[in-house]
Amino acid sequence: MSGETATEHRVAPRHLAGGGDPAWVTVPLHRAFGWTPADDPLMPRVILTSPDRQTVLRLDPDPNRSWWALHHTGDRDRPAWSVAFDAQTPVECIAALTDALASPRSNAARITHPYDYLGQAGWVRARDHDGFTSPDGHCDIEHFVSSSGNSRWYVNTAVSGDPEGQIWQAHLPGDTPQHLVAAFVRALADPAPLVRDPQQLPTRVLARIRIQPRRIPLPTVTALEQRTARLIQQHAAPGTAGAARRPPIPRQRRPR
Repeated sequence: MSGETATEHRVAPRHLAGGGDPAWVTVPLHRAFGWTPADDPLMPRVILTSPDRQTVLRLDPDPNRSWWALHHTGDRDRPAWSVAFDAQTPVECIAALTDALASPRSNAARITHPYDYLGQAGWVRARDHDGFTSPDGHCDIEHFVSSSGNSRWYVNTAVSGDPEGQIWQAHLPGDTPQHLVAAFVRALADPAPLVRDPQQLPTRVLARIRIQPRRIPLPTVTALEQRTARLIQQHAAPGTAGAARRPPIPRQRRPR
């Protein structure tokens, strides 16, 4: 029926917006980039393997460890690497990394150093370590280098210094390709709000976020469907137009 509307809630800053819908990451990897899901219907997890079999994404809702893990076996030119993200890491930031990973290597040349995006977004340079802090002081990104030369990108989001104030963490080792780290950091520093269900936000962030409700026309196609269709079109090589005829994505219950 024409004229129908829905209410969406836009939340900022991104690092306090909660995890969001995991399908934002997993559906495009499968339908646009051809990653293969594991056939394990009895387990409450998602496992996707890249077409070249070098990368595996695991989404495992285990309360005692990071929910998201991405493992790459390495090749002649680059060692193996693994990254991990907690449950409340915004899926849009994880998707920025996985999109950059699944896209052609030529995309790497268009992405600069991760810190360049933070400075442009108003993040504050740390005085006592190699890192940046978000304008509200709740998210820190540090490039840690040990005395032995090993390095790691570390992201920590917390609303206080006690354990109850912890929101999420991300760990990206130094062997992670820099353009993937940059893609994640760029999405995290983006000031644009994220669409979220207020009922699913962590309660301890409610006093520190901005929630903007707005009425929108009831969409006939969800944002996830639009995103996936765009990626299918962008990455369909000549002679593989059949990729655009994949089965339709199930409709979501609410607009993103």
